[in-house]
Amino acid sequence: MQLLQAVLLLLAAGTSAIWIGRSRRHYGDANQPALFSAMLGFILAAASGACAAASLIGFDLEEAHQWLERASLLLGLPLIALAALTLARRWIWSRPNWGRVVLGLCVFFELARQLGWSEPYAFGLMLTSALLIIYAGALQWPASLPAAAGVVAGTLLLGSAPLPAGMLMDSPLSELRPLLLAVASPLIAVLLVRMPGSAGEDQPAAG
Repeated sequence: MQLLQAVLLLLAAGTSAIWIGRSRRHYGDANQPALFSAMLGFILAAASGACAAASLIGFDLEEAHQWLERASLLLGLPLIALAALTLARRWIWSRPNWGRVVLGLCVFFELARQLGWSEPYAFGLMLTSALLIIYAGALQWPASLPAAAGVVAGTLLLGSAPLPAGMLMDSPLSELRPLLLAVASPLIAVLLVRMPGSAGEDQPAAG
């Protein structure tokens, strides 16, 4: 079952990254950084699935898998969620600003690790990312397809959020996290490519 989940995550996230990459050519320069950031997030998720699958069939890649899994959850998913938010709100963030976002996520991850807050930080970041995707989807109403895709994908991410140790109960879906991410990935890709805000119109810059 774990191998199947890893393969599905590799295929779903990899396909989503390719879809976003191929779609970028149809959009204006202003939206390229957001779409590239989302593509990077999907690539990290796909790489995590690939390493997990390789580890399960006997390759010594467990350390690489753990690193990529953390990078996918703490960097990739927030980037995807922020890309969805900016496109949904028709905000334009420059390439330097997206670079600062990536740097900030890396700094906060390391700070949380140094302070021993890694688990609460991961849970809070995953929860925030899921809610941003739900919000981005809700903003697409009455366009039913992207709205439904965003709400369902965000709900799946909520179910996959890693609960911090010490809570009264473990998440019943924790063992299914790769599968939930695999199902959510193409839904998020649908949301991103179907949003009117990603069509490269002349819009005021937000930073």
